[in-house]
Amino acid sequence: MNREHIARAERFHQLHNEPRPLVLANAWDAASVRIVEEAGAQAIGTTSAGMAWTQGYSDGEQMPVHELLAACQRICRTASTPVSVDIERGYGRDAKDTGGLVGALMQLGVVGINIEDGTDPGTHTLAHPSILTRRIACARDMARHHGLPLFINARIDTYVATGTETAARLEETRQRALAYIDAGADGIFVPGLADLGDIAHLARALPVPLNIYAGYPGAPSVDALQRAGARRISLGCGPMQSVMAHLARIAAEAFTEGRYDTMATHMLTPAQANALFRSTPVRDDNTTRRVRRTDMGDGPVGLLFAQPRHSIQPNGTRPSDVELTTRNGMYKTTVPGVARGSARPGLAQQALRRLATPFLGAFGGTRTGGR
Repeated sequence: MNREHIARAERFHQLHNEPRPLVLANAWDAASVRIVEEAGAQAIGTTSAGMAWTQGYSDGEQMPVHELLAACQRICRTASTPVSVDIERGYGRDAKDTGGLVGALMQLGVVGINIEDGTDPGTHTLAHPSILTRRIACARDMARHHGLPLFINARIDTYVATGTETAARLEETRQRALAYIDAGADGIFVPGLADLGDIAHLARALPVPLNIYAGYPGAPSVDALQRAGARRISLGCGPMQSVMAHLARIAAEAFTEGRYDTMATHMLTPAQANALFRSTPVRDDNTTRRVRRTDMGDGPVGLLFAQPRHSIQPNGTRPSDVELTTRNGMYKTTVPGVARGSARPGLAQQALRRLATPFLGAFGGTRTGGR
């Protein structure tokens, strides 16, 4: 990780200790990133639900991991502030898969993650805390491997899951929070916790910043949450829910009344919208080409990029370095030169087979880092 990336990560940590709480108007794509930054955002947190809806999926890890990574790549390319990504329960079947996903996100420029315990898919009751504890530990190990002070925000679903006694929720939350902190969490997020007295009690009991969800009608104000001890306030999918409802009103008005008043009341001009992206560097698609993502074992382990070198070899070919961030580190292999104007099927597959060497014991690859 370069110095700029590390500096952004350190800045993100610092934002949790400023006089005012860190307020995240969570974004879901490049346009929403720029809009909230122009409004004064100091950092970007993504909304997993909003990102899923944008890609045509329901919430709850229904969006394929390669689409998550592609969306995060666009967000990180566009953002000028630190970016934290909501990875729900961590994707994949085990903690090592989560570590691989975190490694891929860090390579894209991400400086923080939000990861939840959630509910057990079979019983729909709160998942055992050991599951998230292991995933946090693997994410922390991957961050140390890359030398990045990744901010891990551990979400606890005691107040949104079924099966937890109301009277016992606060203590269950405290116990889970301490276990997740011991595993490497830097912050605790408790959606559904709305009572200011309980928020104050939990904030005093934790040695890390407390994150509260405020993306619903009637949520306590920033000032009230600050007085209670909250250090981070997330709007989650609330902004996108509001945008979707606004779009529905615009469409219904046009279809049923033949009018456009709702749309015309608040809208950017084309020039204002274009200006949001003038500072965004344009990436040459000929110099960064994404190769099909692969799954190793039962879950996602990273994102592959083929990065053709700018120099052309005497025989008119372009050798390409392909890197794969995995749960065990980063691996690199070189794809044979591709003649200009020619199609060479199977090169990505050849690269993947080389990269699979440390896992599957076949073909060759060069390991450039690992644990």
